[in-house]
Amino acid sequence: MNLGPLEIALIILAILLLFGYKKLPDASRSLGRSLRIFKGEMKGMKDDDSAVGGLRTRDAAQTAPVRGEIVAPSTPATSTPAAPAGRDLTAQLHEEARAAEARAAELRARAEQTRAADGSR
Repeated sequence: MNLGPLEIALIILAILLLFGYKKLPDASRSLGRSLRIFKGEMKGMKDDDSAVGGLRTRDAAQTAPVRGEIVAPSTPATSTPAAPAGRDLTAQLHEEARAAEARAAELRARAEQTRAADGSR
């Protein structure tokens, strides 16, 4: 398959018509990033395949199993006092959301006051 200058010009024209001249830099940039990531992943796969000695070739039988335990989330020091033991987690989350919404409303009101003060000058 031999591409001449006319075929290359037609391909470039088709690309310009499809994407537009404004989107081409972004498209080529994202294509370059994708190719760079793909190249890095392929190199990593080659490195994994070629690692014959060392720690990477341990058998699964030689590795110790990992034991995990489930730990209840701790409440941050800035939050409200700990909820009673029988209280539902969703109720606690709803209360925290309401508190956050109230704080956001307070900050919005403060910002409006600042804007109004700046606008009157």
